[in-house]
Amino acid sequence: MNFAMWKKALNVIPEVSKEEWDGLDVISKWLISTRAAVLIMTFISAALAGLFAWRDGSFEFLPWFALVFGLIMAHASNNIFNDYTDFVRGVDKDNYYRTMYGAQPVASGLMTKRQHLTYFVVTGILAMIAGLYLVWQTEFNTTTWILLGLGSFFVLFYTWPLKGLALGEVAVLMVWGPLMIGGGYYVLAGNWNWSVVIASLPYVLGVTTVIFGKHIDKIQIDRSKKIYTLPVVIGEKAARYTIIAMMVLPYIFTGYLIATKFFTPIMLIVLFALPALRESLAPLSKPKPETRPEGFPDGQGGWPLYFAPIGFRNNRAFGSLFMLGLLLDVALRLLPATQNFWR
Repeated sequence: MNFAMWKKALNVIPEVSKEEWDGLDVISKWLISTRAAVLIMTFISAALAGLFAWRDGSFEFLPWFALVFGLIMAHASNNIFNDYTDFVRGVDKDNYYRTMYGAQPVASGLMTKRQHLTYFVVTGILAMIAGLYLVWQTEFNTTTWILLGLGSFFVLFYTWPLKGLALGEVAVLMVWGPLMIGGGYYVLAGNWNWSVVIASLPYVLGVTTVIFGKHIDKIQIDRSKKIYTLPVVIGEKAARYTIIAMMVLPYIFTGYLIATKFFTPIMLIVLFALPALRESLAPLSKPKPETRPEGFPDGQGGWPLYFAPIGFRNNRAFGSLFMLGLLLDVALRLLPATQNFWR
């Protein structure tokens, strides 16, 4: 087992040669194939759903673990299937961005299409098993079936046709917030809570900046391949300022939720992410440079991507503090001395 590669694949999207690939264990290959470095965003969504349920006295470890495992497997299977779909449609030909910033196993000749689909099927089955367990856990509730169906739909159809119809970014906004956090809360607590959905917005807006940034990075080549992502439709400048808005709004939403006492003031801990926001605003206010700026990481999740890594770093800073803040918020509310005050 190559623990060093596991660690690397959980932090960046590695570039590996065929010789290196053939010497890797199956877990390393799976982590690379699923672009495991980005799965942390899904874990945080599932963790937030669990924390909201815990706050309302509805947390049970086994259903929450099934939720975490199922959502991560669903995201992983989506990433595998996205690569397969782009490959068979010819999108990854002619130095497409996806083959530049990390290994795309099937396009790079590391795996056959059959092997790639096998990874997808096994990962998808694991996600479905977790989903069916939650359906059973909620006594085959109709809403849980709908949530499972919506999740399956986005896994299969995000890359085609949604992304090419300028709906990919909207899909990310829906999946990582209302579906993962709101839906996750539902299967744990047994009721739909719109306040939880609204409270998911500070985090999910940050997730959406990552996909927005990646689509700005690919805007010219996507336009040439007739892939109409939202940045292609609205233009590069409007897309950059949309990202800026989505980075600033989480602080405003969090402040509103504190003012309405949905959150305790401990959530102001997110202000420690402001340095990451400040570092992000300057490059977002200008077009992407023609060449890699000095000191900017090259390859493995870096250049030629530019705005996507900026969005990822900002979201990781805010998201981790948002999750920590919610954990402290829950703990504070559960203290006997403060329970009546925050009701």
